[in-house]
Amino acid sequence: MQDKEELTTLVRVLESVRKEGYKIDFTLGDDGLLHTMDSQLKFSPEQLKIVNFYRFEGESNPDDMAILYVLETSTGEKGTISDAYGTYSDVAVEAFMKQVPDLGKNLDTRS
Repeated sequence: MQDKEELTTLVRVLESVRKEGYKIDFTLGDDGLLHTMDSQLKFSPEQLKIVNFYRFEGESNPDDMAILYVLETSTGEKGTISDAYGTYSDVAVEAFMKQVPDLGKNLDTRS
């Protein structure tokens, strides 16, 4: 990964992790599973690992926060999912991601 100073925006981090092979965009489906955008593949929290995550704060508005999760599946797919962070986060995405094992940084797993 590049130096943290260079990875200041969500777009730059996405470009960087995509170069490392994390090219799939994931979304949370109505069924409570993580889907590829075309819904061809679906994953439970147990089938995923959080490789890394990045938090972003808006320059002009500290309430404009986001988080990007870098994920690997048990079948080898690599991708990302993003969410608002804090007050505006998607409760379903936040609850799902708290169930996913992580490989690096400590995540707040308190309910």
